[in-house]
Amino acid sequence: MKRPPANLNSLGVIGARNRAPKAWPAAELMQVYAWRFVAVISINLIIYSIALPALAQQSEADQGVPVQMVVSVEPKHGHALPVITQQDVMVYQGRDRRPVTGWVPAKGDKAALALAILIDDSAGFSLGPQLNDIKAFIRLQPPTTLVAVGYLQNGTVILAHDFTQDHEAAAKSVRLAQGFFGAGGSPYLSLSDFIKRWHADPAVPRREVLMVTSGIDYVYAGVIDNPYVDTAIHDALCGGIVVYSIYTPSAGHFGHSYFRTNWGQNYLSQLSEETGGENYNILGPQGPVSFSPYLKELSEQLPNQFLMTFLAKPEMKAGTESVKVTSELHDIDFVHADKVCIPASPRD
Repeated sequence: MKRPPANLNSLGVIGARNRAPKAWPAAELMQVYAWRFVAVISINLIIYSIALPALAQQSEADQGVPVQMVVSVEPKHGHALPVITQQDVMVYQGRDRRPVTGWVPAKGDKAALALAILIDDSAGFSLGPQLNDIKAFIRLQPPTTLVAVGYLQNGTVILAHDFTQDHEAAAKSVRLAQGFFGAGGSPYLSLSDFIKRWHADPAVPRREVLMVTSGIDYVYAGVIDNPYVDTAIHDALCGGIVVYSIYTPSAGHFGHSYFRTNWGQNYLSQLSEETGGENYNILGPQGPVSFSPYLKELSEQLPNQFLMTFLAKPEMKAGTESVKVTSELHDIDFVHADKVCIPASPRD
């Protein structure tokens, strides 16, 4: 005997299917929505707190002040100079790495160089045999190099020949120094005066100086922290000028003073190294046998220079900032100024 079909409605099945879900009280529903809103906002704040400093740092790096400097590259251990790209170069301003935006070899249409050869007019008789080396060096310069010849005298520079591509004419203007005490003064005051009167030309991106002097300062009576040396360095840095120097003895009593010549050579080393150049012949008070090896080294370095541009971080006040150029390439040395001049950050 068959059982009659069960009444699904009586069992509550149909009712269970058709019954509307239990409604949340309005207060509880608002509380749930509020918690969800708070959770979403909190997560977004955490994300932005992590991302914004990084974005700000990126933006700050991208908005730096463009600064250009001349960098010489020397191969190590006699190796050939490798190809160096912009991506190979790293620049640090203090401890902060800064973006490199330009790395151009000083060749082709960027090879122009203004080279000032400044000879101390108080140099002694030992300079005479070196004049032919200086003249030969001038004649060997490429057509892209403008050469000027001047004499350091009484805190200024007397030009024997202004900047010219006529290297023969510049070489002929080289003469013996006057070789007397009054012509000495301070070679660093003379350099500063020359830099202030040397107007930059955008078509000539490199400006460099070769000083031939004992480095003895007849104006400054002290020894440590010569203010005229510091000023000359600052003027060269802010002018983007690289200073090389060759020691030659002065005439007169100070030219034979070991104390004076020692400090003169120290000043020259400081001047050249801090501006990105080199100082030659630190051999004591005696003059070099020949300038030829030093001028040959300089001739080999000038073609291996690069025009580097990076975005510097401006400070509250304009001034000089330490800079370091390096690379992961291990077979090269970078020779450059220790500091660069950076303008103050713009005020809102």
